[in-house]
Amino acid sequence: MTTLPRITGKKLLKALNKAGFDVIRVKGSHYFLKHPDGRITVVPVHQGETFGPGILSQILKDVEMSALELKNLL
Repeated sequence: MTTLPRITGKKLLKALNKAGFDVIRVKGSHYFLKHPDGRITVVPVHQGETFGPGILSQILKDVEMSALELKNLL
């Protein structure tokens, strides 16, 4: 089993952008992303904070991506 990387919201946004996700709107510090095939997720971007394993695993579940695929995008 691959462990989840410790990353910030900005780094996750860049990785998801490489995977084809586009920001459709921003509300406060929450970025709403959508992929052309219909997958949608919300990424909170708080200055200097890294994601805990729970929120990161939920985002990866939303975008149907494994931790290994995310590491390859980073």
